[in-house]
Amino acid sequence: MTRMRGAALLMVLWLILLLGGLVAGYALSARVESQQGNGLARDLAAREAARAGMEYAIQRMLDPNPRLRWAADGRANRFVFEGTPVEVEVRDETAKIDLNGAQPELLQAFFVALGEPRDRAAKLAAAIVDWRDADSLTQPGGGAEDGDYATAGLAWGAKDAPFASVAELEQVLGMRPALYAAAAPHLTVYTGSPMPDTQFADGLVLQAMGMNGKIPPVDPNAPPRAGSGTYSIDSRARRTDGRSARISVVVRMGGNGLPGSTYTPLRWQVDGGWQ
Repeated sequence: MTRMRGAALLMVLWLILLLGGLVAGYALSARVESQQGNGLARDLAAREAARAGMEYAIQRMLDPNPRLRWAADGRANRFVFEGTPVEVEVRDETAKIDLNGAQPELLQAFFVALGEPRDRAAKLAAAIVDWRDADSLTQPGGGAEDGDYATAGLAWGAKDAPFASVAELEQVLGMRPALYAAAAPHLTVYTGSPMPDTQFADGLVLQAMGMNGKIPPVDPNAPPRAGSGTYSIDSRARRTDGRSARISVVVRMGGNGLPGSTYTPLRWQVDGGWQ
Protein backbone atom coordinates (compact mmCIF):
# COMPACT_ATOMS: atom_id res chain seq x y z
CA MET A 1 0.00 0.00 0.00
CA THR A 2 2.83 2.35 0.88
CA ARG A 3 4.52 1.54 -2.41
CA MET A 4 1.34 2.31 -4.35
CA ARG A 5 1.02 5.65 -2.59
CA GLY A 6 4.66 6.44 -3.37
CA ALA A 7 4.19 5.57 -7.02
CA ALA A 8 1.06 7.71 -7.21
CA LEU A 9 2.86 10.62 -5.58
CA LEU A 10 5.74 10.26 -8.04
CA MET A 11 3.32 10.24 -10.96
CA VAL A 12 1.62 13.37 -9.66
CA LEU A 13 4.98 15.10 -9.36
CA TRP A 14 5.85 14.12 -12.93
CA LEU A 15 2.50 15.44 -14.15
CA ILE A 16 3.08 18.71 -12.29
CA LEU A 17 6.53 19.04 -13.88
CA LEU A 18 5.09 18.25 -17.31
CA LEU A 19 2.28 20.77 -16.94
CA GLY A 20 4.75 23.35 -15.62
CA GLY A 21 6.94 22.81 -18.66
CA LEU A 22 3.98 23.17 -21.00
CA VAL A 23 2.86 26.39 -19.28
CA ALA A 24 6.41 27.79 -19.39
CA GLY A 25 6.73 26.90 -23.07
CA TYR A 26 3.40 28.53 -23.86
CA ALA A 27 4.37 31.64 -21.90
CA LEU A 28 7.69 31.89 -23.75
CA SER A 29 5.98 31.41 -27.10
CA ALA A 30 3.41 34.07 -26.25
CA ARG A 31 6.15 36.47 -25.18
CA VAL A 32 8.12 35.92 -28.39
CA GLU A 33 5.00 36.45 -30.50
CA SER A 34 4.19 39.59 -28.53
CA GLN A 35 7.69 40.97 -29.10
CA GLN A 36 7.50 40.12 -32.79
CA GLY A 37 4.13 41.81 -33.02
CA ASN A 38 5.41 44.91 -31.28
CA GLY A 39 8.41 44.99 -33.59
CA LEU A 40 6.20 44.69 -36.67
CA ALA A 41 3.95 47.42 -35.31
CA ARG A 42 6.92 49.75 -34.82
CA ASP A 43 8.20 48.95 -38.31
CA LEU A 44 4.76 49.71 -39.71
CA ALA A 45 4.61 52.99 -37.81
CA ALA A 46 7.98 54.04 -39.25
CA ARG A 47 6.91 53.09 -42.78
CA GLU A 48 3.64 54.98 -42.44
CA ALA A 49 5.52 58.07 -41.24
CA ALA A 50 7.82 57.84 -44.27
CA ARG A 51 4.77 57.37 -46.50
CA ALA A 52 3.18 60.43 -44.92
CA GLY A 53 6.32 62.41 -45.76
CA MET A 54 6.11 61.33 -49.38
CA GLU A 55 2.39 62.16 -49.66
CA TYR A 56 2.92 65.53 -47.96
CA ALA A 57 5.72 66.36 -50.38
CA ILE A 58 3.42 65.63 -53.33
CA GLN A 59 0.76 67.92 -51.92
CA ARG A 60 3.31 70.68 -51.44
CA MET A 61 4.54 70.28 -55.02
CA LEU A 62 0.94 70.55 -56.25
CA ASP A 63 0.22 73.66 -54.20
CA PRO A 64 -0.94 76.47 -56.53
CA ASN A 65 0.71 79.03 -54.26
CA PRO A 66 4.37 79.17 -55.40
CA ARG A 67 5.52 80.36 -51.97
CA LEU A 68 4.12 77.24 -50.33
CA ARG A 69 5.60 74.91 -52.91
CA TRP A 70 8.77 73.04 -51.93
CA ALA A 71 11.96 73.63 -53.89
CA ALA A 72 12.87 70.69 -56.13
CA ASP A 73 16.62 71.03 -55.67
CA GLY A 74 17.25 68.33 -53.08
CA ARG A 75 17.17 70.50 -49.95
CA ALA A 76 15.96 68.83 -46.74
CA ASN A 77 12.44 69.51 -45.44
CA ARG A 78 11.82 68.37 -41.87
CA PHE A 79 8.65 67.91 -39.82
CA VAL A 80 7.22 65.58 -37.18
CA PHE A 81 4.44 63.11 -37.96
CA GLU A 82 2.67 61.52 -34.96
CA GLY A 83 5.81 62.00 -32.86
CA THR A 84 8.17 60.60 -35.51
CA PRO A 85 10.73 62.96 -37.12
CA VAL A 86 10.55 62.86 -40.91
CA GLU A 87 13.01 64.31 -43.43
CA VAL A 88 12.01 64.67 -47.08
CA GLU A 89 14.02 65.69 -50.12
CA VAL A 90 12.52 66.51 -53.50
CA ARG A 91 14.55 66.80 -56.68
CA ASP A 92 13.30 67.46 -60.17
CA GLU A 93 14.18 64.59 -62.52
CA THR A 94 15.48 67.16 -65.02
CA ALA A 95 18.33 67.75 -62.56
CA LYS A 96 19.72 64.33 -63.47
CA ILE A 97 21.62 62.92 -66.42
CA ASP A 98 19.32 60.96 -68.70
CA LEU A 99 20.83 57.65 -69.81
CA ASN A 100 18.88 57.79 -73.06
CA GLY A 101 19.54 61.44 -73.90
CA ALA A 102 23.04 62.29 -72.66
CA GLN A 103 25.87 62.51 -75.16
CA PRO A 104 29.04 60.44 -74.63
CA GLU A 105 31.03 63.53 -73.60
CA LEU A 106 28.68 64.27 -70.70
CA LEU A 107 28.60 60.64 -69.60
CA GLN A 108 32.40 60.48 -69.67
CA ALA A 109 32.72 63.68 -67.64
CA PHE A 110 30.20 62.32 -65.16
CA PHE A 111 32.17 59.14 -64.53
CA VAL A 112 35.38 61.15 -64.28
CA ALA A 113 33.66 63.29 -61.63
CA LEU A 114 32.91 60.04 -59.77
CA GLY A 115 36.61 59.20 -59.76
CA GLU A 116 36.98 56.95 -62.82
CA PRO A 117 40.15 57.28 -64.92
CA ARG A 118 39.45 59.22 -68.11
CA ASP A 119 40.11 56.32 -70.49
CA ARG A 120 37.89 53.94 -68.51
CA ALA A 121 35.18 56.60 -68.25
CA ALA A 122 35.29 57.13 -72.03
CA LYS A 123 34.91 53.41 -72.70
CA LEU A 124 32.03 53.08 -70.26
CA ALA A 125 30.27 56.10 -71.78
CA ALA A 126 30.62 54.52 -75.23
CA ALA A 127 29.28 51.20 -73.90
CA ILE A 128 26.18 53.03 -72.60
CA VAL A 129 25.58 54.51 -76.05
CA ASP A 130 26.06 51.08 -77.65
CA TRP A 131 23.56 49.62 -75.19
CA ARG A 132 20.84 52.09 -76.15
CA ASP A 133 21.40 52.55 -79.90
CA ALA A 134 19.74 50.25 -82.42
CA ASP A 135 22.82 49.32 -84.47
CA SER A 136 25.54 46.75 -83.87
CA LEU A 137 28.43 49.14 -84.59
CA THR A 138 30.87 49.79 -81.78
CA GLN A 139 31.37 53.42 -80.78
CA PRO A 140 34.68 55.04 -81.80
CA GLY A 141 35.61 55.49 -78.14
CA GLY A 142 35.50 51.76 -77.46
CA GLY A 143 31.98 50.79 -76.52
CA ALA A 144 30.59 47.27 -76.29
CA GLU A 145 28.40 45.26 -78.62
CA ASP A 146 27.27 41.63 -78.44
CA GLY A 147 30.69 40.16 -79.22
CA ASP A 148 32.32 42.08 -76.39
CA TYR A 149 29.77 40.75 -73.90
CA ALA A 150 30.34 37.20 -75.15
CA THR A 151 34.11 37.61 -74.81
CA ALA A 152 33.57 38.79 -71.23
CA GLY A 153 31.63 35.58 -70.53
CA LEU A 154 28.26 37.31 -70.12
CA ALA A 155 25.05 35.62 -71.18
CA TRP A 156 23.58 38.80 -72.65
CA GLY A 157 24.63 41.38 -75.20
CA ALA A 158 23.90 45.03 -75.84
CA LYS A 159 20.19 45.75 -75.57
CA ASP A 160 20.12 47.92 -78.73
CA ALA A 161 17.14 49.78 -77.29
CA PRO A 162 16.62 52.63 -74.81
CA PHE A 163 17.15 52.09 -71.11
CA ALA A 164 13.83 51.22 -69.43
CA SER A 165 15.25 51.86 -65.96
CA VAL A 166 18.40 53.15 -64.34
CA ALA A 167 18.92 49.65 -62.91
CA GLU A 168 19.69 48.38 -66.42
CA LEU A 169 22.99 50.23 -66.17
CA GLU A 170 24.23 47.38 -63.97
CA GLN A 171 24.19 45.12 -67.06
CA VAL A 172 26.35 47.42 -69.19
CA LEU A 173 29.82 46.01 -69.78
CA GLY A 174 32.36 47.71 -67.51
CA MET A 175 29.90 48.77 -64.82
CA ARG A 176 30.88 47.77 -61.27
CA PRO A 177 28.53 47.54 -58.27
CA ALA A 178 30.30 50.29 -56.29
CA LEU A 179 30.35 52.63 -59.28
CA TYR A 180 26.69 51.95 -60.00
CA ALA A 181 25.73 52.71 -56.38
CA ALA A 182 27.53 56.06 -56.62
CA ALA A 183 26.11 56.93 -60.04
CA ALA A 184 22.46 55.84 -59.77
CA PRO A 185 21.15 58.76 -57.62
CA HIS A 186 22.25 61.21 -60.33
CA LEU A 187 20.74 59.35 -63.30
CA THR A 188 17.27 59.11 -64.83
CA VAL A 189 15.40 57.63 -67.79
CA TYR A 190 12.34 59.87 -67.55
CA THR A 191 13.34 63.11 -69.29
CA GLY A 192 15.04 62.24 -72.58
CA SER A 193 16.95 65.50 -72.28
CA PRO A 194 20.54 65.73 -73.53
CA MET A 195 21.46 68.06 -70.66
CA PRO A 196 20.26 68.39 -67.04
CA ASP A 197 18.62 71.56 -65.78
CA THR A 198 21.33 73.50 -63.97
CA GLN A 199 18.84 75.21 -61.64
CA PHE A 200 17.96 71.89 -60.01
CA ALA A 201 21.18 69.89 -60.48
CA ASP A 202 23.49 69.00 -57.62
CA GLY A 203 27.20 69.75 -57.42
CA LEU A 204 28.37 66.48 -59.00
CA VAL A 205 26.16 66.90 -62.06
CA LEU A 206 27.22 70.54 -62.39
CA GLN A 207 30.83 69.41 -62.24
CA ALA A 208 30.20 66.92 -65.04
CA MET A 209 28.64 69.72 -67.07
CA GLY A 210 31.69 71.90 -66.48
CA MET A 211 29.53 74.49 -64.71
CA ASN A 212 30.38 73.97 -61.06
CA GLY A 213 30.57 77.37 -59.40
CA LYS A 214 29.25 79.19 -62.48
CA ILE A 215 25.57 79.13 -61.56
CA PRO A 216 24.32 82.31 -59.84
CA PRO A 217 23.24 81.65 -56.25
CA VAL A 218 19.52 81.20 -55.67
CA ASP A 219 17.75 83.89 -53.66
CA PRO A 220 16.49 82.04 -50.55
CA ASN A 221 13.59 84.48 -50.25
CA ALA A 222 12.36 83.96 -53.80
CA PRO A 223 9.50 81.49 -54.44
CA PRO A 224 10.75 78.08 -55.59
CA ARG A 225 10.96 77.72 -59.34
CA ALA A 226 8.24 75.60 -60.92
CA GLY A 227 9.50 72.15 -61.81
CA SER A 228 8.90 69.78 -64.68
CA GLY A 229 6.24 67.75 -62.87
CA THR A 230 8.39 64.61 -62.53
CA TYR A 231 10.20 64.37 -59.21
CA SER A 232 12.35 62.08 -57.11
CA ILE A 233 11.11 62.07 -53.52
CA ASP A 234 13.20 60.60 -50.72
CA SER A 235 11.34 60.37 -47.40
CA ARG A 236 13.09 59.09 -44.26
CA ALA A 237 11.47 58.51 -40.86
CA ARG A 238 13.29 57.49 -37.68
CA ARG A 239 11.51 56.67 -34.44
CA THR A 240 12.97 57.24 -31.00
CA ASP A 241 13.14 53.45 -30.48
CA GLY A 242 15.61 53.17 -33.36
CA ARG A 243 13.17 51.84 -35.97
CA SER A 244 13.45 53.63 -39.29
CA ALA A 245 11.98 53.54 -42.78
CA ARG A 246 12.81 55.09 -46.10
CA ILE A 247 10.65 55.50 -49.19
CA SER A 248 12.34 56.53 -52.43
CA VAL A 249 10.01 57.17 -55.35
CA VAL A 250 9.86 58.84 -58.72
CA VAL A 251 6.44 60.30 -59.41
CA ARG A 252 4.88 62.16 -62.30
CA MET A 253 2.24 64.66 -61.28
CA GLY A 254 -1.18 64.07 -62.74
CA GLY A 255 -3.84 61.37 -62.55
CA ASN A 256 -3.21 57.80 -63.61
CA GLY A 257 -6.77 56.75 -64.38
CA LEU A 258 -7.68 55.83 -60.81
CA PRO A 259 -10.41 57.94 -59.19
CA GLY A 260 -8.92 60.74 -57.12
CA SER A 261 -5.33 60.06 -58.16
CA THR A 262 -3.02 63.08 -58.28
CA TYR A 263 0.21 61.40 -59.35
CA THR A 264 1.59 58.42 -61.23
CA PRO A 265 4.38 56.40 -59.56
CA LEU A 266 7.21 55.55 -61.96
CA ARG A 267 9.54 53.92 -59.45
CA TRP A 268 8.96 52.83 -55.83
CA GLN A 269 11.41 51.49 -53.27
CA VAL A 270 10.84 50.92 -49.54
CA ASP A 271 13.59 50.17 -47.00
CA GLY A 272 13.32 49.88 -43.25
CA GLY A 273 14.40 48.27 -39.99
CA TRP A 274 17.17 49.06 -37.55
CA GLN A 275 19.86 51.57 -38.52
